[in-house]
Amino acid sequence: MADEGKENDAEKAQIEVSPEPKLSENVEEDKEVLKEDGGIKKMGEEKEKSDANKNENHKENPKESEEDEVSLPLSNGNEKENAKEGEKSENSSPPLDGKTEENTKEIEKGECSSSPRNVDSSLFTEENRFLPDLKDFEKKALMDLRSKLEEAILTNKLFKEDKKQEYRIEKLSENEKHDKGKAKVEEQEHEKLEKEVEIDKDFTLWGVPLLPSKGDKGTDILLSKFLRAREFKANEAFEMLKNTLEWRKENKVDSITEEDFGNEYDSVGYMKGLDREGHPVCYNVYGVFANDEMYNKTFGTEASRERFLRWRFQLLEKGIQKLDFRPGGISTLLQINDLKNTPGPSRKDLRLATKRAVGILQDNYPEFVARNIFINVPFWYYAFNALLSPFLTQRTKSKFVFSRPSRVTETLLRYIAAEEIPVIYGGLRRENDPEFSIQDAASEVNVKAGATENIEIPLPEAGTILIWDLTIIGWDVNYKEEFVPTDEGSYTLIVKKERKITWQEESIRNTFKNKEPGKLVITIENGIFKKKRVLYRYKIKNPSA
Repeated sequence: MADEGKENDAEKAQIEVSPEPKLSENVEEDKEVLKEDGGIKKMGEEKEKSDANKNENHKENPKESEEDEVSLPLSNGNEKENAKEGEKSENSSPPLDGKTEENTKEIEKGECSSSPRNVDSSLFTEENRFLPDLKDFEKKALMDLRSKLEEAILTNKLFKEDKKQEYRIEKLSENEKHDKGKAKVEEQEHEKLEKEVEIDKDFTLWGVPLLPSKGDKGTDILLSKFLRAREFKANEAFEMLKNTLEWRKENKVDSITEEDFGNEYDSVGYMKGLDREGHPVCYNVYGVFANDEMYNKTFGTEASRERFLRWRFQLLEKGIQKLDFRPGGISTLLQINDLKNTPGPSRKDLRLATKRAVGILQDNYPEFVARNIFINVPFWYYAFNALLSPFLTQRTKSKFVFSRPSRVTETLLRYIAAEEIPVIYGGLRRENDPEFSIQDAASEVNVKAGATENIEIPLPEAGTILIWDLTIIGWDVNYKEEFVPTDEGSYTLIVKKERKITWQEESIRNTFKNKEPGKLVITIENGIFKKKRVLYRYKIKNPSA
């Protein structure tokens, strides 16, 4: 669904709860939806008058869904520079292969596909910044936020309910003075309330202690997410943190990972693998909603929409459990949003659910997405995004990457190794693969324009079984497989006859058992003017062994 707004993480096709509408269209519809969610509306009303004008400004800046984007830490803190970098399309990206044409015939063994091609140098670096690396105003904002949070926890004023408890404690103290006969009963209740206060001091968020004086190294990392989401304005970040805690408490989010949603949403979103920097990768597939039955089942009623939103929260919470909030750790996710066959913006129920998700995620999951990659993007989505672009923050737009259907594999390889990319997207990863694991690195061959390249795999012993995976970045080449015997008197055997393969096809896997010594020859003929990259790996099995 959509992704992050004002420095908050949220994804366009995912789920978030916001006290205010985040997108420009149908604002009235947003208000009605939010009014149905008492908890969220209540949180918005609780904000201090001093923040009212700021909140009005927030309404004028629609935000993208957190699941569409949770947040890319910017390496240098310069929002404009990073925005320009993020807004570059694949067309403006430098060639994926940084090598010269003279090296195109060289076969690179080992970890070739694990070596990133032109991955943005500033990508994912801000999350790893330590306190000494912060700018002076950022350090001051962090210290201010730490102080506010410490005081709120120690005085038990982090939640609205805490004020009631404080009043009850004071009242009990007065009663003890005027009615000593009830002192024992009141003392027990007094002690009970004080115990509740003690528990409040042990608050954690995503497993990270919130009390700064505890000295946990992850506390500053977590607080910096809220600060970046509010441009290092300590007061606004503190209000955001309090509202997030309130929302989680009211919606019982801390226990949401224990809820059972069955497998009805398994095809909609899932966590799978890591990117080149170690970020967990979350895939969101919107094409499943092109099926009317699935669409109506998910968005047909308010109850079904609420169920879907809670499932989406659960998926995100499970992804966050994989993160490391220690200094230098990976504390953000990579989002892949597959828009193939996705329903258009005319589907009202989906649009409203998306808006609500955007609000919730960006208000309660700040800076949790390192990069939002949209693949199989239809033409209408480019136009739709262009209309929204003026209302999005530069920080939000800097995290977006859009890829046409013909460039999906090429785009994903900039951020994820081929061994980690699912075969449906041109990678080498297969579910429950008995032959290869992600540790089996692919080798690489470059085929320059108008050239033909052969990949030769020796089979010196008869009766061996060869298994291989292969993917071609760019496709649109002629491809064939042959077995050439060592004995010149034997005939060459065609394993797979020559044919043209295009970008619509998945990665290739094949097997062959030889009856005599020889070699398997894979021929790739590139008749296009653009250089192609071929990634492959193989395994030889000896039945006798």
